[in-house]
Amino acid sequence: MSLAIVHSRAQEGVAAPPVTVEVHLSGGLPGTSIVGLPETAVKEARDRVRVAILNTRLEYPGRRITVNLAPADLPKDGGRFDLPIALGILAASGHVPRHALSQCEFMGELALSGELRPVSGVLPALLQAQRAGRQAVVPRANAAEAALLGSADVRVADSLLEVCGFLRGAGELSRATQDDTCAAPAAPGGPDLADVRGQSQARRALEIAAAGAHHLLLVGPPGTGKTMLASRLPGILPPLSEGEALESCAVRSVAGQGVDLARWRQRPFRAPHHTASAVALVGGGSIPRPGEISLAHHGVLFLDELTEFDRHVLDVLREPLETGRILISRAARQAEFPASFQLVAAMNPCPCGYAGDPRGNCACTPDQVQRYRSRVSGPLLDRLDLQLEVPRVPMSELHGSAPCGESSETVAARVAAARERQWARASKTNATLDNSEAERDCALTRRDCALLERAVDTLGLSARAYHRLLRVARTIADLDGSDAIASVHLAEAIQYRRLERRE
Repeated sequence: MSLAIVHSRAQEGVAAPPVTVEVHLSGGLPGTSIVGLPETAVKEARDRVRVAILNTRLEYPGRRITVNLAPADLPKDGGRFDLPIALGILAASGHVPRHALSQCEFMGELALSGELRPVSGVLPALLQAQRAGRQAVVPRANAAEAALLGSADVRVADSLLEVCGFLRGAGELSRATQDDTCAAPAAPGGPDLADVRGQSQARRALEIAAAGAHHLLLVGPPGTGKTMLASRLPGILPPLSEGEALESCAVRSVAGQGVDLARWRQRPFRAPHHTASAVALVGGGSIPRPGEISLAHHGVLFLDELTEFDRHVLDVLREPLETGRILISRAARQAEFPASFQLVAAMNPCPCGYAGDPRGNCACTPDQVQRYRSRVSGPLLDRLDLQLEVPRVPMSELHGSAPCGESSETVAARVAAARERQWARASKTNATLDNSEAERDCALTRRDCALLERAVDTLGLSARAYHRLLRVARTIADLDGSDAIASVHLAEAIQYRRLERRE
């Protein structure tokens, strides 16, 4: 029977649905047809595969070749099916034993010389192959991603000829193994919080944001340290667990970005320019690809010059901030990407940047200031848990002789202790508590309830902001090691919502 079956996987968001490559040889005029909803790159595989087989000094059958990519209703794109198609043709023509293909999955693009080139989305496919109990074969250029799955049986190859020799039993393919640099958690790195002079309240807000995974807005004149503070947030966050790191790497794999084995356990930090489009921010395209919010999964998304972003671009963040995922719908397909990120935004207080400056440098009218600040919609502002002003730093605090603040290592220890209290109590961070859990874990005394009611009425807070305020108060109590929320914790949480009030 001139029929061979090869297993592979497609790419659909961060999912990797199985694809069965069926190759049949029959009589008739020589030719190759590929069916099963192939995109252009997959249709062109027939030419790449034919030349690669010939340049590998193997015989390309002069018969009618039909390649079916099942299931037929799943779109297939990219060059990932080159290797399984080539192996299917060789197996159907008797050059490779068919039985050797049953317990393996193959992915890889073929060069005309027969060498294997890397493909995107390998990590999610390898995870699924491991769960299916199959061995996987990928190009050697994808070995870094494959090495992250230490327990999976993944083999790497340089060429089609090597894979054929492996299937015939004439040689072995090397395993993608994990060395000590990627097995251990990444050492702390990046900028240190001790570099930030002054700004004690902003440093405190950054610590609270890190402890409870809260979103943060920094408002202040140019040069006050807003970007410095934001860039140091990853350094005080707890290290990623292995599962979280694999999820983050899977998104980068789907986006076609490489994996640094020495830094794969560090939290991502993404800072897109304010000219970014909505598609660049949340993902999309005819073939959906992850955007910045997904590349920041389990990490930090920093939006500098927040008011310079288009308003409709910012508003697309509202749903992912609530759900931690983004569903991209197109006419032909849908793709869902994870987007559990921590948002840090920075903006000037007015068009010139100096509103409220005691030196009186601002010449903006109240209407100009109001129009400038209204570029950030109320619903988005409502979702930012901590909002504070970052004032100008006195020169006396900038001198080299001025005392430095605490280091990232010191602050990170307190953050880790607060996170442990949250996980012991609710198995999640305070920012992700639902409303019923917030009412349970954020109980207030009658006096504090009255204080909160006055704050809600005075600031005009919504029900969403009310619950977010409770969660911030719970985080402040956790940093103090307190089992109950005290008045001082609630009062500090309230002061971080003052910018929301519209004068």
